[in-house]
Amino acid sequence: MHNKTIAQIARDLAAGEYSSVEVTQSYLDRIQQLDHNYNSFITVTAEQALAQAAAADAMRAAGNATPWTGVPMAHKDIFCTNGVLTSCGSRMLSNFVAPYDATVVANFNNAGAVSLGKLNMDEFAMGSSNESSFYGAVHNPWQLDHVPGGSSGGSAAAVAARLVPGATATDTGGSIRQPAAFCGVTGIKPTYGRVSRWGMIAFASSLDQGGTITRTAEDSAMMLNVMAGFDPKDSTSMQQDVPDYTANLNDSIAGLTIGLPKEYFRDDLSSNMQQQVRNAIAEYEKLGATVKEISLPNTHLAIPVYYVIAPSECSANLSRMDGVRFGHRCDDPQDVNDLFKRSRGEGFGEEVKRRIMVGTYALSAGFYDAYYKKAQQVRRLIKNDFVEAFKQVDVIMSPTTPSPAFKAGEKTSDPVAMYLEDIFTIAINLAGLPAMSIPCGQVDNLPVGLQLIGNYFDESRLLNLGHQFQQVTDWHQQTPADLV
Repeated sequence: MHNKTIAQIARDLAAGEYSSVEVTQSYLDRIQQLDHNYNSFITVTAEQALAQAAAADAMRAAGNATPWTGVPMAHKDIFCTNGVLTSCGSRMLSNFVAPYDATVVANFNNAGAVSLGKLNMDEFAMGSSNESSFYGAVHNPWQLDHVPGGSSGGSAAAVAARLVPGATATDTGGSIRQPAAFCGVTGIKPTYGRVSRWGMIAFASSLDQGGTITRTAEDSAMMLNVMAGFDPKDSTSMQQDVPDYTANLNDSIAGLTIGLPKEYFRDDLSSNMQQQVRNAIAEYEKLGATVKEISLPNTHLAIPVYYVIAPSECSANLSRMDGVRFGHRCDDPQDVNDLFKRSRGEGFGEEVKRRIMVGTYALSAGFYDAYYKKAQQVRRLIKNDFVEAFKQVDVIMSPTTPSPAFKAGEKTSDPVAMYLEDIFTIAINLAGLPAMSIPCGQVDNLPVGLQLIGNYFDESRLLNLGHQFQQVTDWHQQTPADLV
């Protein structure tokens, strides 16, 4: 049962092949038996999940089922869930039980989905390896001594290990696409503003966007049908019509023009990685697409721009966590200053502290114009590169990452090397564009991801392209050799 996709489970439930309680219990048993290998969950909500499943079965018996009624899934632990620990992978929130549901969580509840629990992540979504979680590192199911990517590594590992058929995730600079690539699964980051951020704990408010990690593009389309839409509670939510993302999955891609940015096929990209990506692009040519080389000349500025803007916004967002209103509070503070200093010092991990310090410096009176303002100006240039490119092509393709998953501990002592793992994904967040990663090959028995970048609100095209590729290849069906 655990090898079925979301779409297959939905069809089986509709046909009465099994009940929601049965499929939910099957996944809960699997999590209990196997997740000690991966550490992908922070909280398993077994009792709540079985209650939701029973309610879904009753709803189906009454003839009130939706496509999602009774389908199990899980949430990244960055989405507030009423009555359930919402920790963001941090000691700072290790005692925070959210008093409300994030809009994304409420949407899935209203659709009849069953939540199995909350998934591990890099602390406050800051990281590219899922090694910064207060609850311990997540392990890649393909090779347990390798990282699953971050920050949505728990979501990617759980889907890859078949502990859940699909999971919510978030992406600030590649945090959906990079772990999806490392774990051989499908991940999509929608256009900024397409999915509500209300109740999604903020890292960098102008960059964060909720999305999905699943095994197939079809499953991602089903999840996005629930997640996407305008939310009046979120000031960054876009009032834009939401299509049925499953409607055009089978459309022909003949005649589409694919842009290949020369800056993404760099000399330091290994020949094995390049070959896997170019093989995937050749499949699209067989399906009738044409390929054109393009240039995104300001790509090399994406990393420095991101690591000014993101820490600056994180510094502002995390200032609310001070030991006064919620979250970790130090013991026996001597005064208010001691309360703030020790609560934050004890509650935040090293990577979060590093980014808060960088961001506070960049926003300070003497350096705001030189760093933050300049970074925002260059951000516009990066966005303009994409705007010009989409006048020539329908979609842009590139590697998702410069290498397959690296070994745990390999880059923890070198933050710059860790940051460079997101070199192909960050510019898309700066521009606010949609993008997805699909499995397209393997190097050294580790998955390789192909990145598809679309124009604004063109998620349907990306999902169509992903689905068409997955109809003629089987990379998305590959599983780790020792997977039970």
